[in-house]
Amino acid sequence: MLSRKTRYAMMALAKLAKEYGKGPILISEIAESEKIPQRFLENILLDLKRVGILGSRLGKAGGYYLLRSPEEVNLSDVVRYFEGSIALMSCVSEKAYQPCEFCKDEQTCKIRRVFKEIRDNTFEVLQNTSLKDLI
Repeated sequence: MLSRKTRYAMMALAKLAKEYGKGPILISEIAESEKIPQRFLENILLDLKRVGILGSRLGKAGGYYLLRSPEEVNLSDVVRYFEGSIALMSCVSEKAYQPCEFCKDEQTCKIRRVFKEIRDNTFEVLQNTSLKDLI
């Protein structure tokens, strides 16, 4: 299940994608239009700036903006940043792999095989879904 932080990040990014190329958008405008608590949103936008998805400008005409076009930002990057992994089990994770404590042999484990398929399909959908697709 996605955290509230990840969902809010996607909502804010979709808003910024709609306004792409029009200049920075104030945090208060994003918070109001997307119904996101402003204090929570501030931290999310700072995180997205730290990873290079957003830029910001200070001052009267300041705010946040996408550094890349909406077509270039995919949901897998956002989910991985905020959730840490797309996989539901660590033994099928590509970024946070850990050996399974329950199975005797990962190569023949039926449960692992199913959850690897789920992870692969989920990753493919998220990787092929950009902010442009959300708007």
